[in-house]
Amino acid sequence: MNYNTGICKPNPDLYTPIMMKIVEIKDLTEDVRFFKVKSLEGDYDAPYQPGQFMMVSLNDGAGEAPFSITSTPSRPGSIEFGIRKVGKLTEKLFTYKVGDSFGMRGPFGNGFPVEKMRGKDILIVSGGLGSVPLRSLLLYILDNRNDFGKFTYLYGAKGIGEMVYKEDFLEMLSSDKLKLHLTVDKDNSGYEGKIEEGLVTNLFRYVTDINPENTMAAVCGPPVMYKFVVKELLKLNLPKSNILLSLERRMKCGVGKCGHCIIDYIYTCVNGPVFTYWDVIHTRELI
Repeated sequence: MNYNTGICKPNPDLYTPIMMKIVEIKDLTEDVRFFKVKSLEGDYDAPYQPGQFMMVSLNDGAGEAPFSITSTPSRPGSIEFGIRKVGKLTEKLFTYKVGDSFGMRGPFGNGFPVEKMRGKDILIVSGGLGSVPLRSLLLYILDNRNDFGKFTYLYGAKGIGEMVYKEDFLEMLSSDKLKLHLTVDKDNSGYEGKIEEGLVTNLFRYVTDINPENTMAAVCGPPVMYKFVVKELLKLNLPKSNILLSLERRMKCGVGKCGHCIIDYIYTCVNGPVFTYWDVIHTRELI
């Protein structure tokens, strides 16, 4: 703790959790909830990268699990998560109220190579809960808009009720900082003109006049989505090294000790969760 600034610096011991207090909660969908937390010792000022994750632990025996950071380091002082209720730990976490606290370790993982992405045109494609790991990158680019070229975001969900951060996305439709296109698999009743109907790959018709060598794409979504989205990106002649895939679903302990995330010689939680498509095609069963 730096008492001169009131800023809680990241814990150098990544095995010891820092206690965090919940300062805001809101429902994003029926089973996905937004949590905003601050350190009990002051504002949190960890130097994390978009795409990294934290290990969250509950002090009542519910265990520990990894969750992607959805806030951006360009807005310091707190950490945000978008968490789906599935399993023992999240079911317990969903009973927590504002003012309750839990442990947090991190940040872990490699994150997105934002320095390499500066000056490039950016294309983000997400499906369903994939908008959660990509939210940090989205906000980071918006906060540093002059550092990047053209910015296009394509987002698809099964239905209106499963569109995570729906209200934020609808507000961004009128922003001049990005070109945003939204779709649901079926039944966009009440949102005609704002949300289309069809698969996220249908939105690629809006991706025109691009310079493949100067464009970097970031993708996250259900496993079945990667194959079809990557196919569309390759049609645009993007180099395989310019296609970034977030494989956060494989994360486990965060430090490569438990072995649950290992694939061939790759530790997903240490070497990832962000990989290039070049990495993917040279690593068996990475996706």
